[in-house]
Amino acid sequence: MDVVQIGGTRIFWWAKRVSDIALSLFLLPILIVAAFALAVFNPFFNPGPIFYRQVRVGRNKALFVMYKFRTMRSAPPSARFADTEAYRITAFGRFLRRYRIDELPQILNVIKGEMSLIGPRPEQPEFAREYEHSLPGYHLRHAVRPGLSGLSQVVQGYTNDTEGTQRKLALDLRYIRKCGFRMEGYVLWRTLITFATGYGAL
Repeated sequence: MDVVQIGGTRIFWWAKRVSDIALSLFLLPILIVAAFALAVFNPFFNPGPIFYRQVRVGRNKALFVMYKFRTMRSAPPSARFADTEAYRITAFGRFLRRYRIDELPQILNVIKGEMSLIGPRPEQPEFAREYEHSLPGYHLRHAVRPGLSGLSQVVQGYTNDTEGTQRKLALDLRYIRKCGFRMEGYVLWRTLITFATGYGAL
């Protein structure tokens, strides 16, 4: 499987990019307020830098730096699954993750064109290379911009095993093939439910 049929019309992809930019600009003041608030609270509840930066794989396998609010103590030098590092998450960091506040800085990646609000979740390069060798068709998920939220996130949730990753890959490829206003609306609706319930958060 060397190619994947990307769904959606030209109008859909134009509307998707316009809405990505518009919604990200709308959320920008909230990001600024959150950053100021964290500058005040971090020294007491989560000492250290406000932002966390990590290299991820984007569309056409282009590498980019993804932004998040930091929720852990000092990061390890190598790629690791998030759940194996759960002991490093601060109590304040758990609050940020519970309500997905830590993901808010990624609207900067959306504005820059590196990400979309909805799409396959971007992976760390080390894991992406491993999955490309072990999971047939994994590279096809890089056909579109990665997203803050995606079909595999809202349906499957977090996983760190091969079977779970295979299911998420199938969902990512389904999203790509079925791209359109209906699919986008469905993922957005499920994302709002995820925000409300905290499903998939560590």
